[in-house]
Amino acid sequence: MTSLAEPLTSWVRRHVGGTSADGLVVGLSGGVDSATVLRLCQLAMPDAVVGVLLPCHSDPQDATDARLVADHFDLPTVTMNLDAVYDTLSAELRASLGKLSQAPEDLESRLPLANVKPRLRMTSLYFVANAMNYLVAGTGNRSELAIGYYTKYGDGGVDLLPIGNLLKDEVQDLARELGVPTPIIDKPPSAGLWVGQKDETEMGFSYTELASYLRDGPEAVSPKLAQRIERLTHSSGHKRVLPPRPPLATA
Repeated sequence: MTSLAEPLTSWVRRHVGGTSADGLVVGLSGGVDSATVLRLCQLAMPDAVVGVLLPCHSDPQDATDARLVADHFDLPTVTMNLDAVYDTLSAELRASLGKLSQAPEDLESRLPLANVKPRLRMTSLYFVANAMNYLVAGTGNRSELAIGYYTKYGDGGVDLLPIGNLLKDEVQDLARELGVPTPIIDKPPSAGLWVGQKDETEMGFSYTELASYLRDGPEAVSPKLAQRIERLTHSSGHKRVLPPRPPLATA
């Protein structure tokens, strides 16, 4: 292994070894982040990793790409189709909320409903992890974590983040070193919240621009872009800390 992969693999192995867990669960989205985390975990614990495919009204290509990765690395997987669960739950959520006098007029708003998907996936991953005494390995990278580009208690609800200190381009470099199939590395990044969704379109800037800001500071990008990144960082701060607690009363 290369100098970049080896310390991360060792870290994963040590982290799991320091717990009472027996292995790792990874949600496979068909993207480069999950493929990279999957391979790191497999190298760390060759016989104790399970990949989970969790389609939820997803682009069929994502499942095809996820299976490509699993087959490429000869990794056992399970598939849990969440379409029907999502349909039932989202209908009940809309109907129940609609009874409130304070309910918003637009109960079909895309983002609240889209965020149900990663939270259902988190629930499913923890079912597998609890059943097997495994940990859930998250697939978030430093770029996404910095600006809160993930769903709180969804894809942010994990036990460890093996690539959490790597920028998106560093993840892609690591993926090449680990032998991730090229089509997965070159695939436009997407959170898979709805068909056709693309990360960079939703963020309003590219991962390359974000990496420049995170590496070199606000002077590396335009003032307007720096302001947008800083606004996202500030507004998402609650995602990166434990819920606040009031101070203890003193006599």
